[in-house]
Amino acid sequence: MRDTSLENSIFVRTLGQGTRKVLALHCTIAHSGAWSGLASALNGEATLTAPDMPSHGRSPDWDGRGDLFDLVTKLSATQLTEPMDLIGHSFGGMIALRLAIEFPHLVRSAVLIEPVFFAIAVRDEPELIRRHQDESQPVTDAFASGDMEKAARLFNRMWGAQDGPRWPDLPERTRAGMVRGIHVVPAVDDALFQDSKGLLNAGVLDCASMPVLILCGSESHPIMPVIGDGLAQRLPHAETRVVPGAGHMLPITHPQQTAAAVQNFWNSFS
Repeated sequence: MRDTSLENSIFVRTLGQGTRKVLALHCTIAHSGAWSGLASALNGEATLTAPDMPSHGRSPDWDGRGDLFDLVTKLSATQLTEPMDLIGHSFGGMIALRLAIEFPHLVRSAVLIEPVFFAIAVRDEPELIRRHQDESQPVTDAFASGDMEKAARLFNRMWGAQDGPRWPDLPERTRAGMVRGIHVVPAVDDALFQDSKGLLNAGVLDCASMPVLILCGSESHPIMPVIGDGLAQRLPHAETRVVPGAGHMLPITHPQQTAAAVQNFWNSFS
């Protein structure tokens, strides 16, 4: 019998009251409330269903057992109760991509905001992935030493400090939430860097035949446009757009510009 205890205890937030039904999947060490700005900027066009991942927000902690990528995909899929549009950011973008592949009949479109599919860069720009791994070595070392607070601080510096507050300026509650969730990062390394789920195997991405928009910030790490362009080339109906002046956290720091790109995309096929 399937254990539904975690499934039933995942916190799900509803944002907006528009007719377009959207499943919104947040990034690592954030939570569902991160979509509040974007939901407001969509000006009543959409209703966002936004779950908190395990070990994030108001959802219970992941116990470390099993495969986290599989678990979050499964939990997110329970929210696909009807055909919906997807929006996913960073690791949430990877979950959205996998849902589009595995449940195409329930996905009208997908917006992938800086999806962290590093395995594409491994294939397309190996020198750039080596540079990224060198830059992220301090985070890796913090994990190896068991210093979760240091890992969270350095991870946030890598991905959030371009256009967001630095660690000392964050509220204590926010820092605590990041430390709580940071242990999920190495748990999905094989899926993100080595494509352990085989998403790049021949024919797999063809299943995601719906319209796909891949968004990137102009000021983000140079590995992100490589991933975005490489993924767009491999998907049947995908396009890329850039949000000027934004870094990796663009749906939070630039909600108006992000909303405009999303609405233009929706209008292109609706």
